Amino acid sequence: MTQTNPGPAPDIRAAQLKEQPTAVVHETVPMTALRDFFGRAFAAVMGAVQEQHVQLAGPPFALYRGMPTDVVDVEAGFPLAAPFTNPSGAETAVVAGTLPAGQAYEAMHIGPYESLQRTYGAIMARMRQDGASPGAAMWEYYLTDPGVEPDPAKWQTLVVWPVD
Repeated sequence: MTQTNPGPAPDIRAAQLKEQPTAVVHETVPMTALRDFFGRAFAAVMGAVQEQHVQLAGPPFALYRGMPTDVVDVEAGFPLAAPFTNPSGAETAVVAGTLPAGQAYEAMHIGPYESLQRTYGAIMARMRQDGASPGAAMWEYYLTDPGVEPDPAKWQTLVVWPVD
């Protein structure tokens, strides 16, 4: 895959989502600081979830509110098998959250994170084709750990974009 030949278009499918409890860290972050934020957030959530003995129900994710610009309203964490309880009296950045139920479009992005915009564009085109309106939030499940798979061309990210 190259810039002139970015590979095949992603396979986009409609999905009916069920509400999913999560534990997350929520911040407004400069785009250039996302990698550091994710490392910090995923570690904090993992520690808090282990303290409560709550099982993970999927891979790490990041939920974005609104269209990202130079800064992004983002929460990063993990889906859980049971609800997370916000710690009382503790100063912690980890809080309970949910991934909402409803109609969405999903697409598997294969490649570096820097080319995710292409997958979002393909999903938006499919929404327009179907007469659907994009929701205000979207999220990405990070299925490949860059620490285990160093080749960005092999990274897999499931993009989920609910519709209104």
